[in-house]
Amino acid sequence: MPAKVDRGQATRAHVLQTATNLFAARGYESTSIEDVLAATSLSRGALYHHFPSKVKLFEAVLEATEAEIAQTLRVASRGLSDPIAALRTGCDAFLKLAGEQKVRQIVLIDAPAVVGWQTWREIDARHGFGMMRRSVAAAAALGRVRQELVDAIAHMLLAALFELALLVARADNRKAALKNGRAAMGELIGKLLGA
Repeated sequence: MPAKVDRGQATRAHVLQTATNLFAARGYESTSIEDVLAATSLSRGALYHHFPSKVKLFEAVLEATEAEIAQTLRVASRGLSDPIAALRTGCDAFLKLAGEQKVRQIVLIDAPAVVGWQTWREIDARHGFGMMRRSVAAAAALGRVRQELVDAIAHMLLAALFELALLVARADNRKAALKNGRAAMGELIGKLLGA
């Protein structure tokens, strides 16, 4: 039985990686289940055993991509004891990731339309937004923002960060857009959190 479970997990991981590559390169609308089947050499039944629909496959890809992004942000801000410095560093790292095809296509462009706003926000709450909220809450604990404003400020920062990420992702000159985006986000954080 353990060998069967291991094979099932390996198959699921293979499908996820293959679908991630396809969705990132082509976008959700231009990637068919047939494309995934051809790239994985699986039968339709085997694929649907793991993912009952194309939307559920995309949702799993989004969850995995968000988890990867969160890990990158944690690594970038590791060792920073000041929550504002950690927040700035995490935002900088996210803006840099926005220039990557996978993040741009899966997280910024396709996710809201494919899984819907509610599911997209639930997934992000487990990853990126959750980290942002914890940083703002830590700043509140230090007296840098009123406690009752933590959620509102975290949502404001998230909205600003996503808009800047889209700006970076779609810019002709990504290097300049990234530089300006980082500076703007840094100023916003400074003004909102008094740092």
